[in-house]
Amino acid sequence: QVQLVESGGGLVQPGESLRLSCAASGRISSIYSMGWYRQAPGKQRELVASITGNSITNYADSVKDRFTISQDNAKNTVYLQMNSLKPEDTAVYYCKAPTTTGSYWGQGTQVTVSS
Repeated sequence: QVQLVESGGGLVQPGESLRLSCAASGRISSIYSMGWYRQAPGKQRELVASITGNSITNYADSVKDRFTISQDNAKNTVYLQMNSLKPEDTAVYYCKAPTTTGSYWGQGTQVTVSS
């Protein structure tokens, strides 16, 4: 099994930045890639960004040029640097890890962008 723990969420004003962290533990070697998803109230969960083991990244169009996903393999941690935050970025952000035995999710961290 894989355990994922997110951190770094909070309340910020529009235009400000946040960095989310997702620390993985357990069967790390079984992880294919890591991804950040978000779910706003009344909306479906959506992919924000993903990164493979060899650091190939993918972003949703709505966050390109504002968000950056990265990983520190020594710490088994994936980061999501979020700049120029907008009110529409408000959501619960989840970390996901597809593995050889299934996909695992973290518990989520709330990001609220409001003036």
